[in-house]
Amino acid sequence: MLKQNLFVVFELIKEVKQAVAGFSEQLIKIRHHLHAHPEISFQEKETAAYLSKILSSWGIEHQNNIGGYGIVGLIQGRNPDKKIIALRADMDALAIDEQNQIPYKSLNAGVMHACGHDMHMTCLLGTVKILNDLKNDFEGTVKFIFQPAEEELPGGSIKMIEEGVLKNPDVEAIFAQHVFPELEAGEVGFKSGMYMASSDEVKLFIRGKGGHAAIPNNRDDTVLAAAQLILELEKVLNANKPQDVPSILAIGRFIANGTYNVIPSEVQLLGTFRTFSESWRIEAHQLIKETAKKVALSYGINAEVVIRKGYPFLINNEKLTQKARQAAIEFLGKENVKDLEIRMTVEDFARYGQLIPACFYRLGTGNKSKGITSNLHTPTFNVDEKSIETGTGLMVWMALKNLSA
Repeated sequence: MLKQNLFVVFELIKEVKQAVAGFSEQLIKIRHHLHAHPEISFQEKETAAYLSKILSSWGIEHQNNIGGYGIVGLIQGRNPDKKIIALRADMDALAIDEQNQIPYKSLNAGVMHACGHDMHMTCLLGTVKILNDLKNDFEGTVKFIFQPAEEELPGGSIKMIEEGVLKNPDVEAIFAQHVFPELEAGEVGFKSGMYMASSDEVKLFIRGKGGHAAIPNNRDDTVLAAAQLILELEKVLNANKPQDVPSILAIGRFIANGTYNVIPSEVQLLGTFRTFSESWRIEAHQLIKETAKKVALSYGINAEVVIRKGYPFLINNEKLTQKARQAAIEFLGKENVKDLEIRMTVEDFARYGQLIPACFYRLGTGNKSKGITSNLHTPTFNVDEKSIETGTGLMVWMALKNLSA
């Protein structure tokens, strides 16, 4: 069935699209349930139970509680050992209070699927169902992975990897899609090579003697030192970073818990450091520590630096991504397949790509004519649900194409 001639390709694409269209109403209902019942990282217990119940109702065997609340299963075609690929969706939501006025608005106060992981789970469920129905028509195995805790360090992928998610059977390539409101529903985007940055959490503590603001000889300038440190870090990192390596240190929180006439004894700075070079990442960590101590010393006070190393930068395998892009052109038409630029955002999926060939691509979910334009991680984020058919159908088609090679 998967012989690579134009007639067979056309007929199979038609079959996949018909299967998805006939299933889309149920998938929308699934997405509404997931959206209405979000759970934050490491707490996806009910989400996992819901997914497991659906898989079981379809007669699809799977394992629960992998790397936390993760779910893993296999769809085995004919000759299942011929080739093994994996498809991954993340499960967790964000600590955001939803402002959308929709029937399926989040029922969990302060928690929302503002990053579209409800869409990711829905599309993967649909993909698994259709591939299971087609398992006599392809050779090889598809391993499906529902991963918890993408949004919060240390991330769910590392725990799943440690528990053997890429083994037994050994996975040869892995794919994941992510919603992208900058693209219209019906469109997808790809970027070969380096695509998303590494990320580290940076905590800086400036400590000295607090006291009355009006009596400077009886207290230290902790607030002024912290402000000076932000400026110095910007200057030092910009002066030393390699010219061809994107990099950013952004301080998002400045905590000086004094008042009008009180200088606090401690000031906290919280920020993120991101880049695309492991060697520069290591060097930058050292520069941050040295600069903090130097600035603190100039004010006669102390500095403590805590850097929590986060996700690695994400690399899309060139050959795998090119093949996925070509599959998307076949399935959606060339006009609906876009080229993407590198992003300073981060993704836990990067850990898989450090071990095996990986492809992380974007699923357009916006619709300007309907006013669906809110960005990710905002309280009004939502999607054009027509993109469920695109996301499900393309993932099915990419799996079939990769197993037929």
